Formats: sequence, C-alpha cells, structure tokens
Amino acid sequence: MFVDQVKVYVKGGDGGNGMVAFRREKYVAKGGPAGGDGGKGADVVFEVDEGLRTLMDFRYQRHFKAPRGENGKPKSQHGRGAKDLVVKVPPGTVVRDEDTGEIIADLTRHGERAIIAKGGRGGRGNIRFATPRNPAPEIAENGEPGQERYIVMELKLLADVGLVGFPSVGKSTLLSVVTSAKPKIADYHFTTIVPNLGVVETDDGRSFVMADLPGLIEGAHQGAGLGLQFLRHIERTRVIIHVIDMASVEGRDPYQDFVTINNELKEYHMRLTERPMIIAANKMDMPDAEENLKKFKEQLEEDIPIFPISAATRQGIRELLYAVADTLEKTPEFPLHTDEDNDTINRVVYKYEKEKEDFIITRDPDGAFVLSGEKIEKLFKMTDFTHDESVRRFARQLRGMGVDEALRKRGAQDGDTVRLLDFEFEFIE
Repeated sequence: MFVDQVKVYVKGGDGGNGMVAFRREKYVAKGGPAGGDGGKGADVVFEVDEGLRTLMDFRYQRHFKAPRGENGKPKSQHGRGAKDLVVKVPPGTVVRDEDTGEIIADLTRHGERAIIAKGGRGGRGNIRFATPRNPAPEIAENGEPGQERYIVMELKLLADVGLVGFPSVGKSTLLSVVTSAKPKIADYHFTTIVPNLGVVETDDGRSFVMADLPGLIEGAHQGAGLGLQFLRHIERTRVIIHVIDMASVEGRDPYQDFVTINNELKEYHMRLTERPMIIAANKMDMPDAEENLKKFKEQLEEDIPIFPISAATRQGIRELLYAVADTLEKTPEFPLHTDEDNDTINRVVYKYEKEKEDFIITRDPDGAFVLSGEKIEKLFKMTDFTHDESVRRFARQLRGMGVDEALRKRGAQDGDTVRLLDFEFEFIE
C-alpha cells in the first residue's frame, strides 16, 4: 500500500530536573549549595533517507517521544543532555503543524534534517540560586517540558515530469515504454492507484525522472476519484505532459478532456498553470485519431506543442522525449511554497504576531477559578513543590505576573478554590 499522508504526534524530551544539594563542611550542618542543573531534553529530528519511498512505516508508529535529559547531581554535577531522536523519512516529505497549518519543514535531499519538536532545557539546580542574603537556598527547578504537537506529513514525489490525463488514456503504457518502470496496465479505470516513477534516458544521453500519476476526473481538486492523492504529487514537477486519448476510445471529446483536466489543475493550485505543458496526442494508431487531432488543433487556443504518439507502437516517442528534455533544460525549479503559503523554511519571514497572554482565567461549573496559558503552565511544571522555598518562589512569580490582582477583579474571595492543571489551592487575601 502506498501511503502519502499521515498524522503523527511528536514530543520533544523534557529537560532533566535540577537538584537541591549542599556541600558538607566541617562544623557546619549545611554548607554552600551544590545541586547541579538538569540536562537538556532531546529534540525530535526528521532526516531524509533516500532509500525510503513511502510513509508506510508511520501507519504503524504514530507517536514519537524523545528521551528526557538527565537530572542534576550532587557536588555541582550537571546532568547529561539526551541524545536526539532521529526519525527517517523519504525524500519529498512536507511536514505541517496540524493546528496552525504552518509548514515546519520541506525535506528533499538525502541527509537533510529538520527539528520537528524541540526538547526542553534542563532545570537549574540550587547552585544557581545562591545569593549573599540566601547562601544555601532550597530551590531547584524541574526540567522544562519538551515541545509537543500533532503534525501532518505529506509525501510529494520528486519528479521532473508528470503525466496527467483522464483514466485509461495511456499514461502507464507510455511510462512503461520509455523507462524500466513496470506500472499496472489493464483495460479498466484507475489501474494506477499509486504514483509510479521511472528514469528516462534519451538517445543523446540526457535523463530525467518521469511520474505516472493516478488519473484525474472532473471534481478531482475537491477529492473526487483519486484527485487529491494525485494532485499533491504534481506540485514539484517542472514539466507537465498532458496525455490525451485522441482516438476517443471511450467516447469522450479530446478537447473537452483537455479543458477539464486543466481546470482541475488550476482549481487545486494556481501555480500549476505556470509550468510548461506538452500535449501527447496518444493512440494515433487507431481509427478516427487523425481526424480528431485535426479538430483538436482547430479548437486549441493556447500555444502548446502537440506530439502525435502511440505508446503501444512507440510512434513519435523519440520526438516527444527530446522535446521534454529540451524544455527541462530551460525550465527552473518552481518553489513548492511561497510567502503566502507561510513559507518559513528557507528564509526568515518577519510578520506581526499577537503576543500570547501569560494566563487566562475561567470558571468551572462548581465555581472554582481556573488558570491556564502556556507561560503559567510551564512555570507550574518547572516548580519543585517538594521544597517550601520553591513553593514560595512560585507564589511570588504568580503575584509578579498579576495573577492575584486579576483573580480579585474576577471576584475571587478568601478561601475560594483556584485550579491550575491538576493542582488546587486556596485564594488567600
């Protein structure tokens, strides 16, 4: 089974916890602080492996959690950072954040890497909190939580040339006679249900990669037939060969086929219409093909080169391939994503983003006040509640963020319950 889109959960490793420890000095019950910092949590890293061809493996493993950093140790020893979790992906993999739609990475070259989920920093040990006023603090931080997100992985094939057209117009046959690929060929629709790739070599020594992709039907850009499964793969191609059944074997009008398919390309993504197109007028060895071709040329308004061919008899194949190779030589690569597509992969895009609130206050049905928000939740997770001094520090931090005042404005009174994640405490005036 060919898998070209899958949803996956990834989480960077949590940072290691900092430690509360002290040097024992002669005649002193508790000497100076000696608790080390925790190690950094591991990142989840995707790496391109050219030996992979599909996302099949991700159907069976959809959760990737990187290891946490090592906790801090006594004697001012810091914990080790965790080794990154490296996940192999096929070339052509595009990674998007499911919630925001942001493109995280577009991985095309063998060995190329991208950090998909960052690990958290290690918590600071009590050696970091010593001051002249408090030379032996009982404060340490828990490790920062690793980044977690749901991502959507899409595989978009790396082909120079894409064959488009209705089902059963001869795309698979054409690919089979010009490359060593062996696509499934039969006398019924949608024999090609997965993309097929093959390397074409012309007689003068030039070569390029050609993809035979699942056939289109009207409404493909909305998911009809195998439309979306096909259309995402043509995005990387530099030249499009539109294969048309010029013999009208199934009774369709060749020119109407041409118009319908081009409309589907346009509706899916306007930039597909920028690619050079070559028309392969196929099945010219069959009755009525010559007459239909003459009529087709009269109806065609665009200046698109037409090559009469027969994939079955190899008529006109050599001339078609030479024209494709010539076109590729003068056609640059088309960027898969533009600024409008939120492309932040190959360049930095500066844009205004609304700052996230430090905290949000809501009410539960039982009347309790609920605190939430990325910053306050991270602060809570990094607080070591086993030491009273850490708890007092957490309370000061909340007060500094304005939580106490915000609760009063919402009507909180002495003794009311306040919830933060799984923790409950009383509001005290």
